[in-house]
Amino acid sequence: MSRLIVISNRVSAGGGAQGGLAVALSAALREHGGIWFGWSGNETSEFTGHINMERIDGVTTATIDLEEQDIEEYYDGYANRTLWPLFHYRIDLAEYERSFADGYRRANERFAETALPLIEPNDLVWVQDYHMFPLGRELRARGVENRIGFFLHIPWPPRRLLATLPEARALTESLLAYNLIGFHTDEWLQSFGDYVSHELGGTIDDDGWLTVGERRLRLIACPVGIDAKEFAALAASEKARETYERVRVSAVGRTLIVGVDRLDYSKGLEERFLGYERFLTEHPEERKEVTLLQIAPPSRGTVDSYQRIRSNLEGLAGRINGAHAGLDWVPIRYVNQGYTRDMLAGVYRASKVGLVTPLRDGMNLVAKEYVAAQDPDDPGVLILSRFAGAAEQMPEALLVNPHSAEEISDALGRAIRMPREERIRRWRALMNGVEEQDVMWWSKRFTDALQDCQQPTCGTMERI
Repeated sequence: MSRLIVISNRVSAGGGAQGGLAVALSAALREHGGIWFGWSGNETSEFTGHINMERIDGVTTATIDLEEQDIEEYYDGYANRTLWPLFHYRIDLAEYERSFADGYRRANERFAETALPLIEPNDLVWVQDYHMFPLGRELRARGVENRIGFFLHIPWPPRRLLATLPEARALTESLLAYNLIGFHTDEWLQSFGDYVSHELGGTIDDDGWLTVGERRLRLIACPVGIDAKEFAALAASEKARETYERVRVSAVGRTLIVGVDRLDYSKGLEERFLGYERFLTEHPEERKEVTLLQIAPPSRGTVDSYQRIRSNLEGLAGRINGAHAGLDWVPIRYVNQGYTRDMLAGVYRASKVGLVTPLRDGMNLVAKEYVAAQDPDDPGVLILSRFAGAAEQMPEALLVNPHSAEEISDALGRAIRMPREERIRRWRALMNGVEEQDVMWWSKRFTDALQDCQQPTCGTMERI
């Protein structure tokens, strides 16, 4: 079996408060062997290309430091102020600066140059996410003939939205250097295909093979999963049980609703609070009988739009609590810090409703973790945005339009009153899907498809 070289913006192979993607990639690397390469998250006064090698929880990592200008232009700039909002349909927040695009190109060149010595002839190279669209092209330009796959963990926007990006055509053309491109859902794949067909003259056959000129590559929809057995085991761990007891005691017999999200405008937190407020207003009998626990660790604090969302959310939580709270109850417990995965498993299990309502999301693994953490004999109810990629796999959840406070309110009322038999039936169907299409299913499906691709002839392509 070929080694796997995973290349991503950040490397997080160990530690407690890992995100879903970090957990998924670590599991894939333990299965295949190989190296996880990326940015350390640290800043250096001068880029040297020095690689720091470590072995963490059974995974070999290789990281580099970036200069301040790289971080400002590549990461804070093009990745998080240009691509992220645009690909999440927030064109009003996207910033188009030529220096951002220059920094993005330069950082990807540096990633390619430093990763090059780590790649052996038979390795499969798996590039992750929007930070590294052009990395495959940069590796090809340096003579890499390996099979190289790319996986996009966020939505691919509709053609007319993407057209607002000045570098849209060149950036999309750079993806033709890959042998395989993966998306979470058919919707994102079809959006990509629509752009390539109309703007680049490409054609896609029934098996997902894309042809553009002399280039031929495969497109697949391959939704990422979680390690379902491992997360279910976490929910039974000592730390999870301790957290479960603490949370249940603190709820004082009330129905607990939980949301766990990075502090990000794509997660629909303001809309979620407004939907919950609507529920409290429409169902006065439920006042003091329910509590919403929202865990929202800060992210990208140097970006203005993230500072605004934090300020707005704090103000909204304060207003709702001020209007509805009593001497012995507050409707929203809003927490701005992260917790380890075993603690989160205990929180999920203690809650009767999981509220996962992003405005737009490539997948959303919190929905799957919530399901995996439940007590099979008395499971909670998952309320899920129909605009999350996970909704395609999880129709047994209560699917809502997160922009509609009425739909969120109605779903909360239905979830709280749902009979135990229906909760068990819905949970069992959801859990079957989480177990069958888990993280190893995801990695095997993608790497098998990549292994089957023909190795291309190397060449250079137009740069953004």
